[in-house]
Formats: sequence, structure tokens, C-alpha cells
Amino acid sequence: DVQLQAFGGGLVQVGGFLRLSCAGSGFTFDDHAIGWFRQAPGEEREGVACVMNKDGAKEYADSVKGRFSSSRDNAKKTVDLQMNNLKPEDTAVYFCAIAIRCSYFWRAEYEDWGQGTKVTVSS
Repeated sequence: DVQLQAFGGGLVQVGGFLRLSCAGSGFTFDDHAIGWFRQAPGEEREGVACVMNKDGAKEYADSVKGRFSSSRDNAKKTVDLQMNNLKPEDTAVYFCAIAIRCSYFWRAEYEDWGQGTKVTVSS
């Protein structure tokens, strides 16, 4: 079975930082784009970051550019999300997801996704 196990969420103060990680298994890791989307209570899902499988190009939502960064390690079959200068509006459950390529990811056309990890930014 496909597994996308995300961890690293928690409670952090405004301006603080967190690093999320995701371990993938049960699929050809390096043949998929992989990224993160988030969903806050009462809100629609929002794509946050995506890393392409082909050339490793990284793409970010405008709301997190300059604050978040993502990287993948195909040997370890992991992807992480470094979140800096956190704001209250970053509070959400963050999900790790795979897609055929990032153009699909940004349309929420995921091949699969994990259980997510909760991030709460206090204010």
C-alpha cells in the first residue's frame, strides 16, 4: 500500500519555525512529483509547495514564498518542508501528497496523500 507519513507538526509562536518531514513507500518515489498542501478548519485545501520528479524544480504558493522551502531526497524517499517566520494564517493540517507532475499538484489532482500533521501558530 502507498504510504506518505508526515510528521513534525506542533505548536509554535508567531515568527518561529518548524520542519516537517514525509516518508514515502509503496510507489516509485522518484517517478512522482511530491509536495505539500494544507487545510485549515472551514477552508479549502491550499497547495503550498511542490518538487518535480524530473528536474527537481521547486515551486511555491505566493502565500509562502520567501518563508518556506522544500526539498526531496530520492535515496531516502523523503521530502521535507522548512517553514520559517510562521504566521497565524499558517495554522492548518499539512498533508504530503504525490502527483504525476507539479502541474497536476496545483490543481489538487493527487495520486495519493497521507494523513497529515497539524501545525498551530500562536498569536
